[in-house]
Amino acid sequence: MIVNLRTKLSISYVLVAIISVLLIMVLANIFLDKHFRDYVKHNQEQKNREIITAISTQYQSNDKWNMEAIEAVGVNALENGLIIKVKDISGKVLWDATDHNNGMCQRIIEQMAHNVSSRYPYIKGDYTEVPYPIKYEYNQVGVVEIGSYGPYYLSNHDLLFINSLNKLMIGVGVFSLFFALVIGSIMARRLSLPIAKVTEASQAIANGYYSERIASESSTSEINRLTSSINHLAESLEKQELLRKRLTADVAHELRTPIATLQSHMEAMIDGIWKPDTERLKSCHEEIVRIGRMVGGLEKLSRYESENLVLEKVSFDVTDLVKALINNFESNFLAKGIKINFSGSTQIILADRDKISQVVVNLLSNALKYTLEGGEVKVSVKGTEDTTKIIVSVNGTGIPEEDIPNIFERFYRADKSRNRLTGGAGIGLTISKAIIVAHGGTIAVNSSRETGSEFVVTLPK
Repeated sequence: MIVNLRTKLSISYVLVAIISVLLIMVLANIFLDKHFRDYVKHNQEQKNREIITAISTQYQSNDKWNMEAIEAVGVNALENGLIIKVKDISGKVLWDATDHNNGMCQRIIEQMAHNVSSRYPYIKGDYTEVPYPIKYEYNQVGVVEIGSYGPYYLSNHDLLFINSLNKLMIGVGVFSLFFALVIGSIMARRLSLPIAKVTEASQAIANGYYSERIASESSTSEINRLTSSINHLAESLEKQELLRKRLTADVAHELRTPIATLQSHMEAMIDGIWKPDTERLKSCHEEIVRIGRMVGGLEKLSRYESENLVLEKVSFDVTDLVKALINNFESNFLAKGIKINFSGSTQIILADRDKISQVVVNLLSNALKYTLEGGEVKVSVKGTEDTTKIIVSVNGTGIPEEDIPNIFERFYRADKSRNRLTGGAGIGLTISKAIIVAHGGTIAVNSSRETGSEFVVTLPK
């Protein structure tokens, strides 16, 4: 049977509440019962001392006793549930409660036995008489035997008190349990409601509704982190979905132009409008080569992004490599009227030289395409103890802020018109990122429309 989260939480709270209340009740009862027994013993001893003191004051010198006062003390003790017997030093009985009222003594013993057995049925009690010496001027002049049913003397008032207290505890326990159930239900709702919203949002995202967001916040930090993660996931999936749709449109755009050119040229030659001369065939060949470059770039990207990419790492000076590649581009920069400056010192790294060369070539090519005439490109190589950075800075118009997060996506271009004068197919930076990631490094871009763009490649040495 499948149970929802709210029901499970409610059941858990109920079980915890029941166990907690029962445990508190048991411990409290044990603690209370112990103190009650101590109280009963202390109270019995106090009564015994009062009786001994009262009888001791009835002794008169030369073995004379105030018998009327002794009888009064004995009757009072009997009325309070105590059976006493008074003897002088020779053992002669001066006053005995059983002789005074034997029937009442039996009823008292039966009542005390009933009280003890009703409270402590597992304890076997019996009637005992404890002798206490009577002293006069530090000399023993007699004995008082105080009889009670033990081990605990429980009067009707004592039994009524402890039973009332137990009922009160049971009432408090029932109230606490009910209160815990109400609080548990409220807490279960507060915990399960945001989780239910997360579940609904996750289901909507799984069904393709990536615009779903969880707006409510919880007082529980873990729940807030969960909702933030789901919202971030939805946002990422929505962005990826938009990129996927744009990728489809971009691929179609990149393929449509050369294929349309080829189709028109071929149809014209087939219909006899154009003669299949060298110039016409050369134009068709250029379009085929363009398609081939794009397919080759995709194959290269797929290879670089695979887990089985093999890097042929060698130790080399990346500064010398960058200098040599800048020399190869120098004439192109001069022809466009762009200054290119380089700075850097020797930086030895362990990497795949050819693939790092491709990254630098891609960055220099982009710098050449997107720098306006009269602009300036700065290239620098810097290093720390563990890393090396290759920085390519371009002044002038930078990348729009909304395009920066997607600049390394395949076929993505900030120029929505995809004009071939301002760029290629849009996979050069994607390939560069795949190469750098395969080396355990990072590539990032810092750009603003006023100051230009700066690409930073960080490689571990």
